[in-house]
Amino acid sequence: MTRLPFTVLTAALILGAAGCATTPDPLSGEFAAITPAEAARNDARGRTVRWGGTIAAIEPLPDRTCFQIVGRELSKRGRPLVEDESSGRFLACRKGFYDPEVFSEGRSVTIVGSVEGSEQRLIGEYSYAHPRVAADVVFLWPDDGAESASSSRFGAGLNYGRYY
Repeated sequence: MTRLPFTVLTAALILGAAGCATTPDPLSGEFAAITPAEAARNDARGRTVRWGGTIAAIEPLPDRTCFQIVGRELSKRGRPLVEDESSGRFLACRKGFYDPEVFSEGRSVTIVGSVEGSEQRLIGEYSYAHPRVAADVVFLWPDDGAESASSSRFGAGLNYGRYY
């Protein structure tokens, strides 16, 4: 039995690890370093953001679809991390119809767009300020189990979602 030379094995591991940290093209760019909670407290209008999280509700309207999202910290690839914390809820709206059976509650999405302002909405009976984003990208991650803070550093990184 022959063994692979150490350098070949090392090169394969480095290339494999590099693929893990690749950000999908639609999620690449420069973004404001502000969380949804910070945007709700301060005027962040016009700032370009990349936020993501878990879909809490979806509202198909006549000309657009709006998503209410529980914000989560993003991995280096831009995928929402599974944590028992939220970076704040936000709304993201994009022209067109997004099927609630596909973009269902609990699915992970990443949004790229600009903050338009904020909107007060009720969560139960609690009034909550939601920053509103005009979405340029709605990136739905595959329903294969989201990344956790510990798994975001290592993994195959080959399954990308769909962007709309």
